[in-house]
Amino acid sequence: MGTLKPLVIGDLVAKNPVIQGGMGVGISLSSLAGAVAKAGGVGIISTAQIGFREPDFLTNPLEANLRAIGTELKKAREIAPEGIIGFNIMVATKSYASYVKKAVKAGADLIISGAGLPVSLPEYVAEAAEEAGIKLKTKIAPIVSTVKSAMVICKMWDRKYHQAPDLVVIEGPLAGGHLGFSKEDLAELGVDTDDVEHTYKQADYDEEVRGIIRLVKEYGDKYNKVIPVVTAGGIYSHEDVLHQISLGADGVQVATRFVTTVECDAPEAYKQAYINAKKEDIVITKSPVGMPGRAIKNRFLDGVGNIPFRLEHCYQCLEKCDRQTIPYCITKALVDSAEGRMEDGLIFCGSNAYKAERIETVEEVMKDLVGEK
Repeated sequence: MGTLKPLVIGDLVAKNPVIQGGMGVGISLSSLAGAVAKAGGVGIISTAQIGFREPDFLTNPLEANLRAIGTELKKAREIAPEGIIGFNIMVATKSYASYVKKAVKAGADLIISGAGLPVSLPEYVAEAAEEAGIKLKTKIAPIVSTVKSAMVICKMWDRKYHQAPDLVVIEGPLAGGHLGFSKEDLAELGVDTDDVEHTYKQADYDEEVRGIIRLVKEYGDKYNKVIPVVTAGGIYSHEDVLHQISLGADGVQVATRFVTTVECDAPEAYKQAYINAKKEDIVITKSPVGMPGRAIKNRFLDGVGNIPFRLEHCYQCLEKCDRQTIPYCITKALVDSAEGRMEDGLIFCGSNAYKAERIETVEEVMKDLVGEK
């Protein structure tokens, strides 16, 4: 039997202190999020081009995405009526406020927001509740990677909105997808090599994590509330979870480990790409979002920068996207892999994706993470 304490976020209590990380496009939708919530964790749906399967996605991406926020949450709730289900919404998203408001009005328990600092998140959730005439129940959590970014967001929310986060997610340098670090930071921490397991300066980043936890506690004390801190990036086993708890974390956010589950929304070919990946196949790449990202090497990545790129269709996905200079379209690259075209798309993954050996169920993964046999 596991001995981990539940994760308490205000009036929300997750029996298992495990949040499933948001993965877009189309990797963590209702099936995965619902299954994780049902297994006692926190299920997170990614809003990144969430409506890519809608018939009008090409012509009306925003409407298609906003509609899908409602339908995906409804489907996840059917799987886990009593579970905790939320959304991951990237700050870099075009029409960010519209996504946040739709998630609140749809009844999300939680919004986790990164890929930029969610400076105006408290304002948008409050406006959404007011517009809908409902009591605001959606909890909000920024994703930070350094003491500096945690300080900036806590200070701004404190000064501007007289409030503190309900939860803070610390995303470390072993995470998949977009990373809150510069290329130089990643080199400094030794996580841009093909043997991250042995080159990662974990003790250095552990110190950063402790610093963020101390800072968040100060703001919790100021507002007389407990602000749980959850760590993310490279968490794959029960030992990894215990290490994070030993640093003072209240829980973990895990994404990569849930990709190779029966319930994950990704196509089988996508899951197989993780199972087939070797340690040296996992690389750092540059994204049009303007941040480094971690992904599996394939024909698509080999061609980036070598094959001339011409934008054929703009999906209105990013607030800041220079269509003339981008090396590829991030939406098209992620949709291609989400639809099973594995050599033609971008396959984001965490540093431990190569450890996947078989397809498991969400229940099995959850038990393994929390140490229940």
